[in-house]
This record gives sequence, C-alpha cells and structure tokens, in this order.
Amino acid sequence: MLKESLKTLFTRDLNKVKLEIEQYQNDKNIWRTENAISNSAGNLCLHLVGNLNTFIGAELGKTGYIRNRELEFSLKDVPRNELIKQIADTIKVVADSIDQLTEQDLENEYPEVKVLENDRSVKYMLIYLSSHLAYHLGQINYHRRLLDV
Repeated sequence: MLKESLKTLFTRDLNKVKLEIEQYQNDKNIWRTENAISNSAGNLCLHLVGNLNTFIGAELGKTGYIRNRELEFSLKDVPRNELIKQIADTIKVVADSIDQLTEQDLENEYPEVKVLENDRSVKYMLIYLSSHLAYHLGQINYHRRLLDV
C-alpha cells in the first residue's frame, strides 16, 4: 500500500514539474533569476532529477547513477526537451526502484544521510523525498508565474 502511494505521489509531482517546464512561454525564462530568486526553474528541475536519481535510483534501485550536485545549480540553458526527457526518465527510475522494495526494505535503516533526524528508515526517507519534491515544485510554479512575462 505505501509503495503504491509513494509511486503515485512521485509520478504525479514529477509530471507536474514537467507540465510547469512545458508551460513556460519563453525558454530563456526557465533559466531566469532576479533579485532574491537565486534558483531558476531549470536549476530546480536539474536538482530534483539529481536528488531522486541519487537517493532513490542509485541507493535503492542500484542504478549506478553518479550525481554531480554542483552542476545541478551551475548548468544553464539546458534545452527544454532535455529537461522533459530527464524528468520522464526519473519517473521510470523512481517507480522501478520502489517496485523492487519489499515491505521489510521499507522498515530497514536508510544508509547514512545527514538530512534524517530521528527516523532513519527507508520509508521515512521516501516520504521526506516526496515532500522535498513538492517543495521545489511549488517554487517552480511560483517562478513561472512571476518571471515568465
């Protein structure tokens, strides 16, 4: 039950990120920053892809993904269709990785990671990652409505 709920939430919210990127009227605005807005929608998208491919794909799904977190925030002008492809690929990686987990795997301790405070289980980490995705999805939505003018 939890696995299906998590897959549904990750898929829903990643599809919403994809929709937000698709809705920009001007490709340059995907990478726009202004005043106190220091992260562009494009960089937040790359960050989400890197984050989920690392903590779900590589760690739980054993995909072999190697993260370059610095590039998530320094790359600019990645074509919109490439961002959309990366989101679609991430949806598959997340779903496949969660499918591989057993109920016991969900209860196991997630390998050492500094973001967890009390509960260090895999299920807690997956819930944390879902809320992290939703947080940045909201930022992307606000960025588009504010700066895609």
